[in-house]
Amino acid sequence: MKDPNVETYIKKYGSLAPKRYQCLDIKKITNSFREELGEGGFCSVYKRKLDDGRPVAVKVLKTNIRKGDGEEFINEVISISRTSHVNIVSLLGYCYTTNKKALMFEFMPNGSLEKFIHNKNIATEGCLAWGKLHEIAIGIARGLEYLHRGCNTRILHLDVKPHNVLLDENFCPKISDFGLAKLCPKESIISVLDARGTIGYIAPELFSRNFGGVSHKADVYSFGMMVLEMVGGRKNIDESTKDSSKLYYPHWVCDRLQKDNNLGLHGVMSSQDNEIAKKMIIIGFWCIQTYPVRRPSMNKVLVMLEVSLDTLKIPPKPFIYTP
Repeated sequence: MKDPNVETYIKKYGSLAPKRYQCLDIKKITNSFREELGEGGFCSVYKRKLDDGRPVAVKVLKTNIRKGDGEEFINEVISISRTSHVNIVSLLGYCYTTNKKALMFEFMPNGSLEKFIHNKNIATEGCLAWGKLHEIAIGIARGLEYLHRGCNTRILHLDVKPHNVLLDENFCPKISDFGLAKLCPKESIISVLDARGTIGYIAPELFSRNFGGVSHKADVYSFGMMVLEMVGGRKNIDESTKDSSKLYYPHWVCDRLQKDNNLGLHGVMSSQDNEIAKKMIIIGFWCIQTYPVRRPSMNKVLVMLEVSLDTLKIPPKPFIYTP
């Protein structure tokens, strides 16, 4: 049975749409799904090369997917097809049938940013020095700024997190996974019926409209939470810690920042490292301000990332979360 949304989409976009593959094509490209890169609750990812030698990653949705994933799949195809930016992952093709749903992306050899932040066993020395972390933050900010201002239609990602940032061979970051994205042609405020996103990165206004309407500032909040994790080298909520003051990392580091104490961050070797870390923390806190109106736009975030530390003001402490 043909999905009317898919047919409408293909008819509307015509040759501008990514290439549509059949089930047999996907099976052939993935060599019968032999080289698996990883597996999640709703999909498996395989690596393979196209006939022209390009390595690709093929994300195949499991057949027993939850209700609504079909809509998320088409949403991802539609939204990511509208993008063309060095910091947005490229969608090369897709397959959509009753039995098989797959997305084909450019292959990112260094995987997701998450493993370099949260996996303490990985050998990242020299790869993600403070200068490189700063470059990655700038790249992600450029990608989000493009989604918010550079596209013909503004795109809100609404699931910004380390797992959804992929790194190429040069550690250039590319934003991926647009399954929860929303298009907002003109209005800056959108209607969202459910609190979409991932716990720990979701902006307060997605839970309660008392904090303001849902806009591009929701992505700014998620970006800020991610930047704080990049600096801390850990998840923002660490239930395994024995020190209750360190349970919620943003509160702990905000207190140290306001008291101008040594930030006590892992891997800070020089005054330049310390300046980068402090700048990223300050920007992260501006991004996670409780009310959207107090958060900067991604354009402003980019400016803040480029200027010297001395020009940045210390933001007020966000009050929405407590350990």
